[in-house]
Amino acid sequence: MAYTLTVNGQTQDIEEDGQTPLLWVLRDILKLTGTKYGCGIAQCGACTVHVDGQPMRSCSLALDVAAGSQIVTVEAASGTEAQAVRDAWVARDVPQCGFCQSGQIMSAIALLRINPAPSDGDIDIAMSGNICRCATYNRIRAAIHDAAANVAKTTAAP
Repeated sequence: MAYTLTVNGQTQDIEEDGQTPLLWVLRDILKLTGTKYGCGIAQCGACTVHVDGQPMRSCSLALDVAAGSQIVTVEAASGTEAQAVRDAWVARDVPQCGFCQSGQIMSAIALLRINPAPSDGDIDIAMSGNICRCATYNRIRAAIHDAAANVAKTTAAP
């Protein structure tokens, strides 16, 4: 069956089984490999993408459920929050192995869009579904605080 998705602003017609996880559509069919496979059961967060603006685990989201949604992957994440997160990630040298980082970044962007000044507790809750096997959690939290400060400066500037 054919399904229509809007991925990174591009309309895509996908001929695939409706139960195929969105992750495999993104990686194998659309060749958007920034979204990673980690666990396959929505527990690690490596496959996080934005679906209609919300962070979702693409490994457990079926194509037929995702159809008709606006999907954004790490390759196309944009806007003030996305740029601030990317800049903070580089400045804080957040990644160690880097495998989980696309999911971490997508979750951090979503957090800052709903809460531009998160506390440590807010960050811990929002990021709790993202596992970093290298345990860079302190750098991730610090980078999110830096990104929030940069977003505040950007939005306050004349």
